[in-house]
Amino acid sequence: MTRSDARARAFTAYPELNLVLEHLLAGAQAALADNFVGAYLQGSFAVGDYTPYSDCDFIVVTHEDLTPGQLAALQALHKEIHRLPAPYWRNGLEGSYAPAAILRRWSTEPRDPPGAPRAEDWGDPGMSGAPPLAYPFWYLDHGSDTLVRSEHDNSQVVRWCLREKGVVLAGPDPATLVDPVSPAALKAEVRRTMDLCLAVGLEPMHLVAWQAFWVGLFCRILHTMETGTVTSKKAAMTWAEAVLDPRWSGLIAHARALRKGHESAGA
Repeated sequence: MTRSDARARAFTAYPELNLVLEHLLAGAQAALADNFVGAYLQGSFAVGDYTPYSDCDFIVVTHEDLTPGQLAALQALHKEIHRLPAPYWRNGLEGSYAPAAILRRWSTEPRDPPGAPRAEDWGDPGMSGAPPLAYPFWYLDHGSDTLVRSEHDNSQVVRWCLREKGVVLAGPDPATLVDPVSPAALKAEVRRTMDLCLAVGLEPMHLVAWQAFWVGLFCRILHTMETGTVTSKKAAMTWAEAVLDPRWSGLIAHARALRKGHESAGA
C-alpha cells in the first residue's frame, strides 16, 4: 500500500485520521528501513473516550536511535503530513520515536543521547522547560511539523498505556517491548507531574478550554494515585465526582460541560 492509497486501514473511527496514520506509517517504515520495529497508538485512542478533537498519540519504536539521515527523512515526512488534505488530523498527531532498549523500562541511565550531553540548565521543549532527567526521544508536539528532543513520552504513564492498551499499527505486540509498570511507579510519577504542573502555574488559565483541561488532568492524576492504573480524563472525572468531597462536584461538572460543549461544537 502506498502513502497515497485512499483505502487506508481502519485504525480508528475517523477515515481522515486513518489516511494520516497510513501516511505516517508508510513514511516511517521507508525512512527507518531495518531500524523500524513497530508503530503504535497510545493515549486516548488506546485508553478510550477519544473525541474528534483529541490528540492522536503515537509511538514509533526503533532498534537504535535515529541516524542523521533517518532524522532528516522523518523531518521531511512530518512537513509532508502537514500538507495533507486533512485539516484537523494533519495537525493532530503527537508522539515520539523511541529506541527499543530505552523504551523497555524507565530509567535515568543513560540520561543523554550518545555524543549529545545536555547541560543542567537545558529546558525540555515538550515539558514546559523542565530540566533533564531521563533519555529524550525525538518528539513531535501537537500542531508541530518538527521533531525535537524531549522526555515528554519517556514516562511510566506512556509505557503503561502502550503495554496494556496500545493499538498496533505495525509490529509486534507492545507487551513484548515494554516491561510491566508497577502501580507504585505510576503513582510516584503522576505525583511528580502534579508538582510540575503547579510549578509552571497552570497556564493559560484565562482560557476556559484550558481550565477544563486542568480539571480533567488533575482528576486523572488523582485516579491513578488511588488505583495505580491509567484511565481517560472523561472516566476520571466521573470517578472523581463519585468519590471526592462534594464541594468539588460543581467544578468537575462545569469542566465536563465545557468539554461536552467543545465536542458538540465540532460535531
